[in-house]
Amino acid sequence: MTKTSFHTPIHVIGGGLAGSEAAWQIAETGVPVILHEMRGVRGTDAHKTDSLAELVCSNSFRSDDATSNAVGVLHAEMRLAGSLIMRSADANQVPAGGALAVDRDGFSAAVTAALDSHPLIAITREEVTGLPPEEWDQAIIATGPLTAPSLAAAIQARTGADSLAFFDAIAPIVHTASIDMDVCWFQSRYDKVGPGGTGKDYINCPMDEAQYNAFVDALIAGDTTGFKEWEGTPYFDGCLPIEVMAERGRETLRHGPMKPMGLTNAHNPTVKAYAVVQLRQDNALGTLYNMVGFQTKLKYGAQAEIFRLIPGLENAEFARLGGLHRNTYINSPTLLDRSLTLKGRPGLRFAGQITGCEGYVESASIGLLAGRFAAAERLGQAPVLPPETTAFGALLNHITGGHIVSDDEPGKRSFQPMNVNFGLFPPLEPGAVVRPEGLKRFRGKDKAVAKKQATAARALEDCARWLGR
Repeated sequence: MTKTSFHTPIHVIGGGLAGSEAAWQIAETGVPVILHEMRGVRGTDAHKTDSLAELVCSNSFRSDDATSNAVGVLHAEMRLAGSLIMRSADANQVPAGGALAVDRDGFSAAVTAALDSHPLIAITREEVTGLPPEEWDQAIIATGPLTAPSLAAAIQARTGADSLAFFDAIAPIVHTASIDMDVCWFQSRYDKVGPGGTGKDYINCPMDEAQYNAFVDALIAGDTTGFKEWEGTPYFDGCLPIEVMAERGRETLRHGPMKPMGLTNAHNPTVKAYAVVQLRQDNALGTLYNMVGFQTKLKYGAQAEIFRLIPGLENAEFARLGGLHRNTYINSPTLLDRSLTLKGRPGLRFAGQITGCEGYVESASIGLLAGRFAAAERLGQAPVLPPETTAFGALLNHITGGHIVSDDEPGKRSFQPMNVNFGLFPPLEPGAVVRPEGLKRFRGKDKAVAKKQATAARALEDCARWLGR
């Protein structure tokens, strides 16, 4: 069978996980694909081979538990959708407990072989230095966080100077339900209402002097990671790591992001807090709050341990831990429509990490969606979006509009990359979580697990319906 079709090819730029998955999904609909990959002509500072879907960092796809883990739910949905990435991962699995880890060379080889042998996929080894020409009426840019400078410049020229981020300063995000509101309280500084505000727009965690000093000591002693050589991005004062601020002087934090001024503890109004950690609503659903000013280079284990010293966050569940690294991604909620199409340029889509998702499977899943949407349009159909109750839909919603714009910090980027997590899913309907028979107390961890299980079951059922299964 030759690589021919009655349809005009769709061009996919980038042969990472997202681009590879997008190409596969398109070809499986009977539409031909030209996959452009620059490695083989021009390398990157992170990749070691010319193989498609090379795993640059870890060899783990994280949890494969589809009953109570959001990543596992995304795995299951991708399998339902015929994902090449998941098929190749399953075929090259290595022991890793409850996680799905792979032999990285075997995995990449499997993806490369499948794409190379597909009769409707042509792989072109070349660097695309600018936006796709207009004659490429259907194209997907899936060039990842290390997009070549020339293409990044072209994207920036088309979309605006503030459309592209090269420096990713990430603050931790906490599941709202895990915050102890018997200790914390809602209040904006000086009760400021602001545009769209109520005067109670932040969650505040109070510290006395001893707690503050212990926290500063822990930050200074915490185990941190250094910049990778290929990142080459210096700190700048607009987003200093929290531990670097602590090193600049013991009082720096309480005169910066942890200042207590303008706040009154609703639980103890007569006692003034020595310092206050504020959390700001991070998504439209109100299920996630981010720790204001807490970008960090602390290692993940140290972050969880130190941040749980904060009163009210002793049992915090983190949807995302903090970080500070080189990352190229677009301001997707502003630039893309719900089908991942660049506004003002019909037929041009973005996929993968450049859209503002984190992680191997997240990147591949957005490639999967972009590929399906592009193929539908090529076949004369309207793209059908996944329900927001699915992992696909929850992640897509985050990328294309689920964030909160910060009115009190004009000019600051509010959209940040994120892994899939249950905080991105819509809340369950009342009564969806039922206390198990024979269990007298149904709260805390038991109830949290039951909610995750119900959310996962709903997601997989709705995904199967969306796919026509």
